[in-house]
Amino acid sequence: MLTKEEGKELLELARKSIESKFSDDKVDLSGYTKYADKRGVFVSLHKHGELRGCIGFPEPVYPLKQAVFEAARAAAFEDPRFGPLEYKELAEIDVELSVLTVPEEIKVKSPDEYLNRIKIGEDGLIIRGLYGSGLLLPQVFTEDNCKEKQALEMTCEKAGLPKDAWKDPKNKILKFQAQIFNED
Repeated sequence: MLTKEEGKELLELARKSIESKFSDDKVDLSGYTKYADKRGVFVSLHKHGELRGCIGFPEPVYPLKQAVFEAARAAAFEDPRFGPLEYKELAEIDVELSVLTVPEEIKVKSPDEYLNRIKIGEDGLIIRGLYGSGLLLPQVFTEDNCKEKQALEMTCEKAGLPKDAWKDPKNKILKFQAQIFNED
């Protein structure tokens, strides 16, 4: 678990990573030695309460400091749902950081068991199938007041799959938790 102070430090790193793209300054990650463990992370940007970008790494493929740097830049400039962030928007965005646990497959004998194995407010979901994969962070389900079935359906739709794809045993459903930090 990260402390609030560590979360604040990582949020500052995320913002600095975005701002440095406009100034061509280098972000020196060497001072962030305590964030060397590999962790999954997502950076979400909000502008006036609306999503403005969200990119991350569900798996722990980078040291946390590098993952925050890369995800912040990608959320600002590479999210295909939005145009690249413009300099004039910097003051209007709020940065949210979600530091993830390692995703674990939910093993079930019957798809209906998923409904009892998901905790809304705690679990984020991933679906992985032959024809797509998708991920939704835990806070998405609480923001939308979802029940478990709706959370599964939304995750399927995010993957571009039919909303009942969670019932197909060929698809894997994984869950993870996130520690969430916000600037606001």
